[in-house]
Order: sequence, then structure tokens, then C-alpha cells
Amino acid sequence: MHIKQQLAGLMVAMACLLLGTVHAQTTAPKVESANIMDVEKGSDAAAQREREQSQPGNNAPFWRAVNSDQAHSVNFPNQEAGVLIQKSGQQWRLIRNGVLTVFGGWLVTIAAFGILFLYFLKGPIKLDQPPTGRKIERFTALERLVHWTMAYSFVALAITGLFIIFGKHVIMPIIGHSAHGIILYIFKNVHNITGPIFTLCVVVFFVMMVKDNLPQKGDLAWLKSGGGIFGHVDAARFNAGEKLWFWLGMTIIGLIVAGSGWVLDMIVPGLSYWRGTMQVANIIHVISAILIIVFAMGHIYIGTIGTEGALDGMKTGYCDESWARQHHGIWLDDINSGKLPASREPENGPISNIAKKIVRTTT
Repeated sequence: MHIKQQLAGLMVAMACLLLGTVHAQTTAPKVESANIMDVEKGSDAAAQREREQSQPGNNAPFWRAVNSDQAHSVNFPNQEAGVLIQKSGQQWRLIRNGVLTVFGGWLVTIAAFGILFLYFLKGPIKLDQPPTGRKIERFTALERLVHWTMAYSFVALAITGLFIIFGKHVIMPIIGHSAHGIILYIFKNVHNITGPIFTLCVVVFFVMMVKDNLPQKGDLAWLKSGGGIFGHVDAARFNAGEKLWFWLGMTIIGLIVAGSGWVLDMIVPGLSYWRGTMQVANIIHVISAILIIVFAMGHIYIGTIGTEGALDGMKTGYCDESWARQHHGIWLDDINSGKLPASREPENGPISNIAKKIVRTTT
């Protein structure tokens, strides 16, 4: 009796299983099968299969596909994950650590030694006439504040940037990996934070000074005289050399180095930060940074120890009349004739008063 009950139960279970299978076949969607070995003609996989037939063990087509910049299908949301080996990254590394580091380092070194050689060979440009004691307003407090902020931020960027580029090759062998890593971490953060400050200063200073840096009649004569080497030539408020620095060095190269730095900081909205994009931005940033550092070295030299009395205008806001007559005679004549105002400093302007307090404590 017990055996008969078990047989009956087994028959009922088989009947239910059969009915369920029939129901599933009538209701389940149709599934199309595909052979994963069937690949498109001309694809990398097809090339590999053909190579296996003619040259067994030769995986050149496979590794050629792996070593390409072509993005393949992946399950990750990042599309660049489909690129197993980005060979352009090796090209970037060779350019960055080879061409830019070697030639850029020599360019900065030659410029530095050239300035030292010029200083010890010729010395600073002296005043032809003794100081008169009469002061001419050269820069307002706001102009000086923006200039010094831009100057300090530039020096910070130059020092940290040179360490980032050359520190591994020059400093690390001396201080070791650990100390170099700590300094590099600090310098990279200082560099990234200071960059936007420098960019803002460049834009503001351009707006403030662009009017006086437009080309004028005497600029060509000043260039022909070699900046006074081959004869004295009067200049306006800014001579042709200063205008070249303003347009080429500060504005054009300055905005290029700032813009590429913003890309490297990944703060430009709406931009896709691919590895290739970052590598191109890095090359542009390094080239423009080295160029602006070299130009700025000359600008700093001429504006400080290279020219007697030149620093007074940016430090105090005033220059001596003898200095103005020797270096910017047209500008001084325009002030004396009333064509230009003798003072452009607002007496009780709120922004001007704040700028005066800041520059008074920092210069």
C-alpha cells in the first residue's frame, strides 16, 4: 500500500512538471542564440582568428588591438576604461620628461646666467642727472596692489612649478624620496590654489593698464634704439619693451598658462577631462610656464636692480623727476603740459583707501 502511494505521488509530480514546461514554452519570449565566435569581418578578433590559422601562436593582431587608443566595450560607466593601453601616454611622458625638461631647464638656466652676466658686466642703468627730490605719481595704490598680488602669486607659481617639473631630477637625489614627496605634495596644493588668484590679477591688471599700453608713435624708434643702447629715445608712460611684456608675456602667455592650468585643475565647466585632454593641457602649460618665467626674469631684473630708481614707482607709487625725464620723457611732458593729470589717486575712494592700507603694510 505504501509503495502504491509513492508511485501515485511520483506520477502527479511528473504531470505537473510536464504541464509547467508546456506553459513556459507557450508564454516565454523567444530567445535568439548567437555564436560568440561569429565576429564581424575585418574586426580585430577576425584578424586574430585568421592569424591563428596561418601562423599558430602569433598573437600580433590581438596585442595590436590592445595597444591601440581605440575604446572597446566595457561595463564601466567611464568610456576610457575600454582603452587598455593608452600609447599616447608614453609619447606624452617622453615629451614631458625629455624634450620639455631638458630644453626647458637649459632655457631657464641660460636666462638666469645671462642676467647675472649682464649685471656684473655692465651693472645697473644709472641716472644721468642726480635726483631732484620732486616726485611724480607713477602708480595708484590700487594699481600697485593688483601688481604686487600678481607678482607674489607668480613667484609662488614659478617656484612650485619649477619644483614640480625639475624636482625629481635635481632635488630628489639630494634630499631623498620621502622629503621630496612631502615638499611636492605641499607645493602642488599651493600651485593649484594660487593659480586662480594669478588669473584674476592678470585680467584686472589688463583692464587697468591696457589704455596706456596701446602702440604709440615713438615705440618703433625706441625698439630701433635697442631700448636706449644705440641712443636716447623718449617714451610715454610705458616704453615699447614694457608694452611687449604687457601684451606678449603677461596677457597672451599669461592667459595661456592660466587657462591650461584651469584645465589641469579640472575646474573648467562643461569640459570632458579625457587623459589625452589632460596630457595636451600639461604640455601647453609647461611650455607657456617656462616662457613666461624666462620673460619675467628679464622684467624683474630691469624693474629692480637693473635700473636705478625703477622700483620706487611700484614700491611707493612715486618716481623722481630725473628718472621720469630720462626714461619716460613724453609722459613727463604730458603731465607738465596738463595733457595728463598729475594725480590719478582718488582722495577718499573706499577701494583706494583699502588698497593704500594693504600696500602700506606689505611694501
